[in-house]
Amino acid sequence: MIRVLVADDEPLIRAGIRAILSSADDIAVVAEASSGEEAIELARARRTDVALLDIQMPGMDGLTALARLQQAAPATRALILTTFGERNNVLRAISSGGVGFLLKDSAPAELIQAVRAAAGGQAFLSPTAARHLVDTVAASPAAARAGEARRRLEVLTQRERDVLMLLGEGLSNADLGARIHMSEATVKTYVSRILAKLECDNRVQAALLARDAGLGDEGQGT
Repeated sequence: MIRVLVADDEPLIRAGIRAILSSADDIAVVAEASSGEEAIELARARRTDVALLDIQMPGMDGLTALARLQQAAPATRALILTTFGERNNVLRAISSGGVGFLLKDSAPAELIQAVRAAAGGQAFLSPTAARHLVDTVAASPAAARAGEARRRLEVLTQRERDVLMLLGEGLSNADLGARIHMSEATVKTYVSRILAKLECDNRVQAALLARDAGLGDEGQGT
């Protein structure tokens, strides 16, 4: 079972998240917190696998709690859950050690998918958050990174480049497979191979590398 902590200062929100996650046979909500401080203590005491942290909480907010959670409960993977999709929040969540960023208006299936991905050590961004992150990095001075990014992508086959380009759109493995006519299992194999070749820790890093290299501007290959 994936042991989950839900941290949000609104009881109704916590109840809704609990109901959604409880519908999955492999997920159990074992703790609820209404503040960042409480979340850190419960994550450590209950040995949770995944913590869902709301950004806007009284006292210590979710992003601050995220940074401190890395020290207090390093085995807990953190997902930021919020109604705010501003780019700076996405960047802070990733840079502080979060493995995902999910908007509160996401579909229930996406919430379950995010928890499973986080528990498996995979990065997860909702499509909206992924676009914010990639667009923010693209808007920053990137000339110095472009040549290095293109060099690193030279190790990929054309099909691997096709898959990598779609990672930047925040697609799930299932949606990505449907787009380029691959089974989900085959997509997983391709993603693992791409991450290994590019020496990236997760999908987000690979997507940013692709954007630095201008891969999306080339159009999808055959």
